Amino acid sequence: MNKFKGVFLGFLLVIGIGCEPNNPFGPSYDLEANLERDAEIIEDFLATAQIDSLYRIHDPNGVVIIVQEEGEGNFPGEFRLIYNNYIGRLLDGTMFDTNLENVAIENDIWDENRIYRIFQFTLGSQEAIQGFSIGFRKLRSGSKAVLIIPSPWAYRDQDRDNIPANSVLMFDVEFLGFE
Repeated sequence: MNKFKGVFLGFLLVIGIGCEPNNPFGPSYDLEANLERDAEIIEDFLATAQIDSLYRIHDPNGVVIIVQEEGEGNFPGEFRLIYNNYIGRLLDGTMFDTNLENVAIENDIWDENRIYRIFQFTLGSQEAIQGFSIGFRKLRSGSKAVLIIPSPWAYRDQDRDNIPANSVLMFDVEFLGFE
């Protein structure tokens, strides 16, 4: 029995040494460091990007909202159902997603198993990436804008289909309305 206790304690010691002191499951995601890195990437991108705009909003969370057409509607409140169209791109211009079937076909990203329709999500929920909630809070219904979203408010360090880990994302959005 003492031999079993010794092996068990040795096993626990090896496990304990191999893990971070505050996180026994391995390295944790460094939100602040990724936001800082992405802020530099976004700043460099915006210095040369040719994006028409009425004005730009630099949200404290790091999301940049480039308003191209001001809507005449209201700003949405928390937990409101948002209706919109979007085109998602990497900062190099590579399109990775859209809810518009004709745009998907034209850009060779069409998926026959997908139903293309107006995209809806509840503001402040987990139904869309966090960057959408951050961006749409600053838009009036009826607006058209470009949202530039740092990786912590998108897919973080996860590879997703045509989106590499830690990617800053850019979305052309058309805010159709909310209820």
